[in-house]
Amino acid sequence: MFKRVLIANRGEIAVRVIRACQELGIETVAIYSDADADALHVQLADMSVRVGAEDATDSYLNKENVLNAAIAAEADAIHPGYGFLSEDADFAQSVTEAGITWIGPNPETIRLVGDKDAARASMVPSGIPMSPGSTPLTDNEDAIAKAKEVTYPVILKPVAGGGGKGMFVAHDETELKKALEIIDVKQVRYYFEHYIERSRHIEVQIVADNYGEVLHLGERECSIQRRNQKLLEESPSVALTPEMREYVGQLGIKAAKSVHYSNIGTVEFLLDLSNNQFYFMEINPRIQVEHGVTEEVTGIDLVRTQIRIAAGEPLDFTQKDVHFTGHAIECRINAEDPDNNFMPSPGDISFLHEPSGPRVRFDSGVTAGLAIQPYYDSMIAKLIVHGRNRGDAIKIMNRALSEFRIEGVKTTISLHQHILNDPMFCTGNIDTQFIKKRLPTYEA
Repeated sequence: MFKRVLIANRGEIAVRVIRACQELGIETVAIYSDADADALHVQLADMSVRVGAEDATDSYLNKENVLNAAIAAEADAIHPGYGFLSEDADFAQSVTEAGITWIGPNPETIRLVGDKDAARASMVPSGIPMSPGSTPLTDNEDAIAKAKEVTYPVILKPVAGGGGKGMFVAHDETELKKALEIIDVKQVRYYFEHYIERSRHIEVQIVADNYGEVLHLGERECSIQRRNQKLLEESPSVALTPEMREYVGQLGIKAAKSVHYSNIGTVEFLLDLSNNQFYFMEINPRIQVEHGVTEEVTGIDLVRTQIRIAAGEPLDFTQKDVHFTGHAIECRINAEDPDNNFMPSPGDISFLHEPSGPRVRFDSGVTAGLAIQPYYDSMIAKLIVHGRNRGDAIKIMNRALSEFRIEGVKTTISLHQHILNDPMFCTGNIDTQFIKKRLPTYEA
């Protein structure tokens, strides 16, 4: 096992990794910018290293500074968390070349799945279903021609994109031309997929050791989104029958094996509600924001599992050992004003009362007296609950949200309360257009 791990991240995920390391008896090294000098992850780590000023590019995204910090601290492994450098294959390569273990998939796999065109191509030999798509676009004329081949509606995606960023939906050529006025397909590589109007976003949690064992830990429903950004996640999905759950789990395993995956990862699918067919979207080569809901229903600590795999340990459980209990829901609480077009709301937290009680989990990187910085992601906390069933989980989450008290910044708590009390959400009759259809004032 490792002696010392550097966490190349900040906020709640850095705190989450620090706690997992402490439970494994591993020393931790935090990195920080000047703006984060008194941050919670810095306070909890065994030691800390400054990597820059306030801007993320000059600190948490400064590859040279982060690697030098690990070397200076004599860390024998780096955990990248999510975001920042977690999907940077070149950085992962530099880390391994420096003799430090990268806690995640190998650089070649990160590079492959990071290119959506190459990732889709790697799935073809395994027969994994995919919606019709195109090769990368060369210019606007090529885009118009390929859109006709794929057939409208189409979704325009950056080849190296992720997290729903930079996507455009076009229902006809007029809408496509408007999108092409915004982007430059000669500068940024884009491609098309046929856009599925009524779908649910289903992702499969994958765990794979370095000895060829690949398992799935069930699925997460991520259909509650605003502008392709996830707001709320849950597990399991009420849309899946036991047969569908087993089928998509095996698809996830097959996809992971197609790219020789190791460590923790997520295979994302769209479930077409017109025919109940799954279509591959992408593989995320890192721990996900929403990993906590899987931990709650399986009892498996994903971060500790990541660390053990990276240290060379084989998986100590089989697919038959994976059992699912109850229902978990996660709400992402951000420092944003949902009533003002989700404007960021940085500032000092003057008061914070964390919701607690039975079956409530509060993952956060802040406390009262600290600040939500304007330079980074606006997440305050991930509020996770675990109930006996979905209805029970909704009740627990409503209770937890009503207990959540925070002063000094605006938050998205009210948005989540609207979602949880919507009759369609409560019955599980949701899709990726839920916010647009049911809460349109929040979609603008």
